[in-house]
Amino acid sequence: MLSPAALAADPHWLPHAFDPARQNLTFAKLPRARLAATAFLADIARETGYETTEVPLATLASAVPAPSAPVTFIFHTAFCRSTLLARALEQPGISTGLSEPGIIASLAGAGPAGQGAVAPVAALLARPWSAGEAVFIKPTNHANRLAPALMQALPQARAVLMSNPLPSFLAAVVRKGMMGRRWGRQLYLEMMSYAGMDLGMDGREQFLMTDLQATGLAWFLNQRFLAALVQNFGARVRVLDGDAFGRDPAKTLAAVYAFAGHAVSPEQVAAIASGPVFAADAKTGEDYAAKSARDAEATRSSVTEDEIAKVGEWVNMIARQAGLSVPLAQTL
Repeated sequence: MLSPAALAADPHWLPHAFDPARQNLTFAKLPRARLAATAFLADIARETGYETTEVPLATLASAVPAPSAPVTFIFHTAFCRSTLLARALEQPGISTGLSEPGIIASLAGAGPAGQGAVAPVAALLARPWSAGEAVFIKPTNHANRLAPALMQALPQARAVLMSNPLPSFLAAVVRKGMMGRRWGRQLYLEMMSYAGMDLGMDGREQFLMTDLQATGLAWFLNQRFLAALVQNFGARVRVLDGDAFGRDPAKTLAAVYAFAGHAVSPEQVAAIASGPVFAADAKTGEDYAAKSARDAEATRSSVTEDEIAKVGEWVNMIARQAGLSVPLAQTL
């Protein structure tokens, strides 16, 4: 059986689940190539062929090495090209990119029972997969509530706070159809549970909101939550507009690496920005141009465009009353 020290020393052993009742971590041994796959790392729970092991948290905590590489989290509001950024940053020899490791969602779901695992898990995820690499960790947006704890667990870590304008976000939700609109309502309930505010609406008024109104409020609450991270962590965080990343990926990649404190040449950045990761959809692997055209067609409706515009006016009014300018201005 692998010792806790040997397990902690090998980044190929990725923590991917936490059992709050038993206080155990489950690890899966992954090949480096798995990091570049379009599927999120959380999906390894449904995949086969990986060697796995369970370790009691108590025996592992003292064996986890202190982070030795630049570490940057990518916290995001969903549908803002954060997956594309994480995949672009998975560059063997330059940087390690971890796209939505399941362990972070597992800890968020564990509540107070998972608090003791946050620091060792953060340190485990911060291990570079090759010498000299910077590490970029993108959690699911459904684990944003853990962002302050993760930043406190790794005092040297930085964070890119990634978002996009509300019309772009709502259009992405519309493209998902009925399940996308249901997701938006679910996100609203989620955000209200840990980053809520008094919106001056009783239960009946909230029930009467349209799907996109609820989704727009979820986006606003996420903006407010990110603004609190800026306030609390100052120079350790930067805001990135996902739409700006889409327009100029090379400029964004150079800025991200510079913010992380990792020296990458302009030639290396240009090669990444013109590489195959930008030719395919980050989540599905489909041809990017074909999928973009199909997405545009799915939201090309005067009714939908009118609803998105009206929700935007309403959310902006709420933001002004709350004293917040949204979306947060890019600072990267």
